[in-house]
This record gives sequence, structure tokens and C-alpha cells, in this order.
Amino acid sequence: MSDRLTITLWDFTWYTRTGPGEPFEDLDEAYRQAAERGYNTIRICAMPLLLFGTSLDTGALRLSGLGGDYGQRTRWYDVRHTTTVDGRAQLLALFRGAARHGFTVIVSSWEYQQSPSFLADDSWHRAVTAIPPADRANALADALASLVDLLKAEGLDDRVAFVELHNEVQIGRLADVTGTRGEAAILGLQPYLEGGIDRFRARHPQVPVTANYARVPVGYMRGLPRNADVAVFHPYVYGVLDQLVDEFALRDGTRPYPQERAYAELLRDGAPALDDWQPPAADRWRLDATAVRHREMYTHDWCDPVKWDRWLYDRYGEHRRAMRATLDTWIDVAADWAAERSVPLVFGEGWVGYTPLYGTFEEGPVGAEICAHAVARSAEVGAWGTLVCSNAAPHHPMWNDVDLQRRLNEGFSK
Repeated sequence: MSDRLTITLWDFTWYTRTGPGEPFEDLDEAYRQAAERGYNTIRICAMPLLLFGTSLDTGALRLSGLGGDYGQRTRWYDVRHTTTVDGRAQLLALFRGAARHGFTVIVSSWEYQQSPSFLADDSWHRAVTAIPPADRANALADALASLVDLLKAEGLDDRVAFVELHNEVQIGRLADVTGTRGEAAILGLQPYLEGGIDRFRARHPQVPVTANYARVPVGYMRGLPRNADVAVFHPYVYGVLDQLVDEFALRDGTRPYPQERAYAELLRDGAPALDDWQPPAADRWRLDATAVRHREMYTHDWCDPVKWDRWLYDRYGEHRRAMRATLDTWIDVAADWAAERSVPLVFGEGWVGYTPLYGTFEEGPVGAEICAHAVARSAEVGAWGTLVCSNAAPHHPMWNDVDLQRRLNEGFSK
């Protein structure tokens, strides 16, 4: 086993934000900054289905935001420029940069969650959803194996830390085969994921392969793939953030959105009403191509970050102990599952949850304490890899906190 992985989450942004002045305009500079902060591993959506599992022409991919100003103050969606990218050339450039700078790459896919929403047309979205749900895990396995074939031909396969069939398998369209979402989908997904892992391994037995899970699904661990080579979890504890999501019905379309309360407690002056904030008509297909729902996107776009953070700080005391206990329990359960199967443990995302782009709860004093505790616990349980937090990446404001990232990464690497 190699040294510990200090992970920065480059997700799909390494190809969506390559325009002038954007964080991945210069891949070498992005790697240089990551190394300066103590990272040695990036985790990405490698767009495997698009590049190796469809018949689409990927030589000139037009990538953009969600249309107009929609999503421009929402984390991960604030793509400022429309760019044209040769998909395979960009992938090889990323891996060549990894080789130059001594990085390894965790290869994954977000294609059943949101990656296709950034293409200028809906062809990628239509292509991946056209694959029958029962065939999607195998299709991903085949595409990922072909991706590794390309890397091997270019002498770059040694940069692969491991391969994930897909990101957070239980909460995206990969779970369609089960007819449900979330923890209820885990048991039904198991045979499909195990089949996909076996299918990938038949072509590349030397490359570790797995699937990863949102949170740590305590109570459903028996449903995780028994043939996974790596145990990968995303411990987002939410806690006080769950209270906000629930009280403002951000993810529950069966309840009315509390518009007047949102104006008073969360939103900026001059915010439009929920129903008046939409992408341009020609771009509305994108709402079906991303897992983030309209209510949450609207609230993140129009929130006053000071109001948002104050709302969380005012209520955090009620949740502090429970959030710490949940995080500790999840880390212990994840470590126990990995130890029982003699596989390495990796935390690929975490720790609080999905916050607005300009919110600072996760990088402020409370969030930084949570990050420090989580990284220390990761080391304590012998994790192979962890991260400072999901927002510690070039496309988030937290990237500017160099000292925090360097300190936590150095502590984990010892």
C-alpha cells in the first residue's frame, strides 16, 4: 500500500472551468497550488461514459453553466465561461500533469448525478439515461476499463490510485434500478455493483475498484459490495444544516416553500420569488440533469451569506454534540467494515454538507474545528486517504486558507 492519500476534490470542475481566469485554465498551476497545500491526490469525475461508453463526438465538447445567472452563486455550478474542450485530450493532460507533479488520481463518475448538465446540449444526458437501469453498472465498468486501457497505452496507468464505479451510488440515477433513492436503495444495488466490479476487474485485475456511498449507511452496511477493493464513504453529518434544509423545505417539493420566512431569514435584498428564478427556457432540461433541486439552487443563489451563516451559528449549539457523535460513529463503523474485509479505508468527501458558495460556516471557526477533528480521526483509525473537507479545492473560496489545509494534511500524513 502506498503512503496516505491527501485528497482534494476536483470533481467535474477540472473540465467545466478551464476558461480565462478560472481555476483549471492552467492545470500545472492547479497542481502546484495543491502540492503547496499538502495534497498528493485528486478525485475526479473522469466522464467515462461520455468518453468511452457513448457514440458522441467528444473532440469539441461545449461546456457552460446552467444558463444566464442561474447557479452562479451555487457551489460547483458557478461556471463563468462557455468553453470548448477535447474530452480525451483534457483527460490525458490531467494525467500527464499528475505524473509531472507526483499526484495520483481517484477515477470516478458523476454522470448519473450532474456532469451532463454542463454540456451545451442535452445529448450526454440523453445518452446516459437511455442505458437501461439494470445495465448501468456494467456500462460504467466497461467505460472505466476502456479509460484505463487508454492510460495504459500512454504509460499513465500508474497514476490511478483506484477506480470508483460511480459517485454516491445510492442517491443518483444509478439507483433507478431499485425504484428508490437513499439508504433504501443500497440492498437492491448490491448485485449490480458487485457485477460491475467483477466486470472491471476481469480486464484490469491490478487496478483497485470499488463504489462509494453518501454518508456512512449504518444499518445497511451488509448491502455494500462484498468484492470492493476499497471502502469509500462521504461522511456529511449535516446536523444543524439538516435543520435548515428541513425548515425551508429545500429538498421536499411536497411542502410549500416558506417564501416570506426565507426573505426575512436567508435571502438577500431584492431576491425574486422562487417561481420567478429559472434558467432560460432553452436550458431548463438541465434541471433534470442535476441532482440539486430548484429550491436549493434558488436559495443558494439568492442567500445573503451572512444571514445563512448566522442562522447556522445561532442553532449550532443544539446540534454540536450530536454532530460530533455522529461523525465519530460513522468513522468507527466505516473503519470496522474496512477492517473486517481487510480493505483500505478512504473518506473521499465530507464533513458538514452542501452550503452556498459564499457561505463560510465550513471554513470558519466551527467548520475548521470539525475538519480538524475528522482528519485526526481519519488518521487514528488508519484510513488510507482523507480530505480537509469537500470545499478545500481550487474552485471554492476555502482554497485560500492555505495554512489550514497544509496543517491538516501534514498532520494526516505523519
